[in-house]
Amino acid sequence: MPPVFAHGRLRLYLLKLLDEAPRHGYEVIRLLEERFQGLYAPSAGTVYPRLAKLEAEGLVTHATEGGRKVYSITEAGRAELADRGGELADLELEIRDSVTELAAEIRSEVRGAAGDLRREMRAAASASATQVTEDESWKVAKEELRKARHEWKEQARRAKDESRRAREEAQQARRQAKEAQDRAREEVQRIAGQLQEQFAKSGGVLGSLAGAWLGGGTQTMPAEPRTADADAAAHTAAAHTAAADADRDPDWAADLTPTGDAGRDLDRLLDRFRDEVRDAARDRGVTAAQVAEARRHLAAARGRLETAFGSGR
Repeated sequence: MPPVFAHGRLRLYLLKLLDEAPRHGYEVIRLLEERFQGLYAPSAGTVYPRLAKLEAEGLVTHATEGGRKVYSITEAGRAELADRGGELADLELEIRDSVTELAAEIRSEVRGAAGDLRREMRAAASASATQVTEDESWKVAKEELRKARHEWKEQARRAKDESRRAREEAQQARRQAKEAQDRAREEVQRIAGQLQEQFAKSGGVLGSLAGAWLGGGTQTMPAEPRTADADAAAHTAAAHTAAADADRDPDWAADLTPTGDAGRDLDRLLDRFRDEVRDAARDRGVTAAQVAEARRHLAAARGRLETAFGSGR
């Protein structure tokens, strides 16, 4: 039979268990044994070195409680777990298959043992000197066979239940990954629309450029100071533009085709925005006051994004 965990998969599952709650090494071993319905349990020599390696890589940390190390996942560990969400769903299916294979092996062993037991029963009966001895041997053999059959049925039932549960968890994990990706994209589009409105209201070189980039319009430079009525009209026009563009990607991000990985899509979107603003500011020039103004708007946008992503977990 192939290994229960393929290369790198036990590492991923340890991160999953520690993401649920801080645990000490013995508890991790016990949970894995329960996960496999007692059909498999990793040794301490398998689990503890991997926990130490995860800690050396900065993915987990530990604190000593009652003389034992209690391991907790770090933010870096959660980031790796999030990046490998699809792989974690596949791992649940692999564990289900491993449980099924283990149960099949046990069933085969039980059948083989039952056959050996029957042969031993016949041999014992033939060798018995008296009918009393033969009857007693048959009773013992029948009882052993009954116990073996009962154990096989119980293990087969547990394997079937575990297979069903693993399949349901894998389906749920895929749905959650898809929903998280959709929420992330919608939130980025919403924040982009809000940034467009704020930059358009602020005016100035960065305000004009950022408003054009975020909304996909033409870059313009203010030719002369505007009146209060002109500012109000510009504010109203920017708000209408933001509302109209809220449901579509801005032109500067329209060619960023989704990859299926929400975290990677967000990184690409932010990199593109940064490059567009930096290049335009370098070409047209920027003042210290405009930098301060841009800093205020970006700080506000960052706060809204952090709140949105925090509520989507």
